[in-house]
Amino acid sequence: MSARKVLAPLKRLLGPLRALLGKPKVKNSLIVLILLLTVAAFVQFFIQHPDYIHQLGRTNPWWIVAVVALNIPMVILLVFIYDACLGLCGKRLAWKENFLLTAYSSIVNFFGPLQSGPGVRAAYLKTRHQVRLRDYTLATLIYYGLFAFFSALFLLVGTRPWWQTALALLIVAGVSYFFIKTFIRRDNKPADSQFHLHGDILARLVILSFLQVLLTAVTYFVELRAVNPHIGWSQAVSYSGAANFALFVSLTPDAIGFREAFLLFSQHLHHVSTANILSANIIDRGSYVIFLVLLFLVVLGTHARDRLRLGGLTKRA
Repeated sequence: MSARKVLAPLKRLLGPLRALLGKPKVKNSLIVLILLLTVAAFVQFFIQHPDYIHQLGRTNPWWIVAVVALNIPMVILLVFIYDACLGLCGKRLAWKENFLLTAYSSIVNFFGPLQSGPGVRAAYLKTRHQVRLRDYTLATLIYYGLFAFFSALFLLVGTRPWWQTALALLIVAGVSYFFIKTFIRRDNKPADSQFHLHGDILARLVILSFLQVLLTAVTYFVELRAVNPHIGWSQAVSYSGAANFALFVSLTPDAIGFREAFLLFSQHLHHVSTANILSANIIDRGSYVIFLVLLFLVVLGTHARDRLRLGGLTKRA
């Protein structure tokens, strides 16, 4: 039986669902519902377990400072990752421009509607630098495939037998390859593409993606140690792998609600308690908001919106 016949029922099922989620009113309502349910779950848990909220209130503020500071190398890594993705598309941005765009899109992605950061970035690259959207999307899919591969590695390494880890990695690699090949086949104008899979750029993207997942694990380790000093590095590694997969289904700012769900469903792997998950995520969200506010001040101080000429960008795109 061919792959098309196997996937046909799935496509028939997902088609109407995708169309429904494509409606702005439905999508906005779903986001609000998820946010409200997440907040309600947090509130109910801490009402039933007030000792945890008291413990959270006694958290050493230096842990918060450390988490905020770890976002700085993360933004720098993202600048290098986006530069590699653009390199695959045959384009380059000046480092200052790339940093300002990365900072601006990160802020918009959290505070703007419908995870709009990638959309702003793609529209900017298309309008200002004539980057073909399909080329940039293809480069992004390769990056996401690498991110998923290393996240699966972190999730399972040390917690499952080697053969299960290897099998999972093969499945993730296979699924990523399938989506990338399907996307390439659907290009109606391949002659217009400027995309080239340069080996050196791809190798750089592999290393950068691994470093991003590793730095994410370090950040989560700091957050978890802030709420429970007995949590080990191996737990944080598995925890970070599970949390990273929320990126692929998130509709809400910073995957609020989705990340917590992924972490709760994978407790049998990382063995981090529900209380520690919720407490660590409060630290994570709060620290990230603080960092984004500081980043916004940098963007404001450098007049990034004017420098990038973002006004009216959506209309032009």
